[in-house]
Amino acid sequence: MIVITGAAGFIASCLITKLNEEGFVDLILVDDFSKLEKKSNWENKQYTALVERADFIEWAHHNANQIQFIYHIGARTDTAEFDVALLNKLNFEYTKDIWKLCVQEGLPLVYASSAATYGLGDHGFEDNESEIGLLKPLNPYGQSKQDFDVWALAQERKPYFWVGLKFFNVYGPNEYHKGRMASVIMHAYNQIQKNGHLKLFRSHNPDFSDGGQMRDFVYVKDVMNVLYFWLHHRKDSGIYNLGSGTARTFKDLGAAVFNSLGLDTNIEFIDTPEDIRNKYQYFTEADMSKIKAVGYALPFHSLEEGTKDYVQNYLAHQKIL
Repeated sequence: MIVITGAAGFIASCLITKLNEEGFVDLILVDDFSKLEKKSNWENKQYTALVERADFIEWAHHNANQIQFIYHIGARTDTAEFDVALLNKLNFEYTKDIWKLCVQEGLPLVYASSAATYGLGDHGFEDNESEIGLLKPLNPYGQSKQDFDVWALAQERKPYFWVGLKFFNVYGPNEYHKGRMASVIMHAYNQIQKNGHLKLFRSHNPDFSDGGQMRDFVYVKDVMNVLYFWLHHRKDSGIYNLGSGTARTFKDLGAAVFNSLGLDTNIEFIDTPEDIRNKYQYFTEADMSKIKAVGYALPFHSLEEGTKDYVQNYLAHQKIL
């Protein structure tokens, strides 16, 4: 029995598909299943039971002898959320409860951290645990993830196997419900389909050209492979980056979407809103050497490969993975 929290959400629902494809069907899906806009993400998957998020900890203590692995992917992921109490409850305290459950019941745990913990990248993007306490996130969401990483590393009692994964800019199918928090690729696709052109933020940093701002965009199918790797590896506990390992520009992203649609690139630039200008990240890139050093060897999709698959096989048909 494998538990997946956040099961109705973007990344976790894709993980369920990966597990089903690999023959794992005894799955416990945990989430707030009242949000009907997410129903298509899980309703056609193979699983054993749905457990409401609020009931999960008690349920898990009663059923711990049947659980073999926990993927804790669920979180409040809105980077514009400023309700610190809510983020503390859902991202910090709830994750602590799951950690303590895994310690008490002897269960392995993989949980979702975030590249938002790196902030402006003043200390680089290396997943060195001795440096994690120095990181300065730019928003309460990133801080909630940072708080848990710091807390986890400080614990004397840890699950016998545990991994925290710092997700970078993940894109791909099953994010249709995310609204403004969906990936830039999905927003670009929708803009181009509606208006025939794409608007990107102008650079306000002399070191970067307009559209030359860079991010580590990672395709969700690669994220699924990394998550699956840890199910069988179960050693080398710690905190790891999860990106493609290659930063690309927003202009590259726009061109990839236009190309996937068979259209000429047509990009316009608009000013970055002043309220976020001072906290805008101009560069992120996951250092992936740590996970490769422990044996992860699968290649990652290039931005062009991932975008083409996403646009042509999913976005064009609103298809669920």
